[in-house]
Amino acid sequence: MWSLVTVALVDGGRRDGAELRRVTREETVATRRNVLNWFLGTSAGAMCGSVVYPVLRYLVPPEVPEAATTRMVAGREGELKAGEAKVFPFGARPAILVRTVEGEYRALSATCTHLNCTVQYRADLKTIWCACHNGMYDLAGHNLAGPPPRPLESYKVDVARGEIVVSKA
Repeated sequence: MWSLVTVALVDGGRRDGAELRRVTREETVATRRNVLNWFLGTSAGAMCGSVVYPVLRYLVPPEVPEAATTRMVAGREGELKAGEAKVFPFGARPAILVRTVEGEYRALSATCTHLNCTVQYRADLKTIWCACHNGMYDLAGHNLAGPPPRPLESYKVDVARGEIVVSKA
């Protein structure tokens, strides 16, 4: 903590020339300079900590558990024409709803299994395409081409009371 200095004090006795007696004793004294240096050092350390701590909290976000979404209304019946698709939020991740040329609805995760890019539907090729690295999936979610290592997660689709309901299979 404080830097202590040992000082030898000499008691010169009386000044009138009578009996001079020398008494020495050692005493530890904290000098003003040492106390000020200690306060300056701790305040500089506190200032650095008050700057570094918020920066670290910003760079390392807190762990937030994902809400368990198992069911979602993706749209209204008749909203999509045959051969069209729509990307919609499914919990914290996007999903894609495709209406095939036959009129059947299919829902898949819209997150590419390669680098988590959002995929899109290519009506001209009748496939799901990832623009990041030209990955291709069929309408069942199986990989056709490109670097994706796994198929897309598929979801169950139900049409009830005019709403298209997507749920985890």
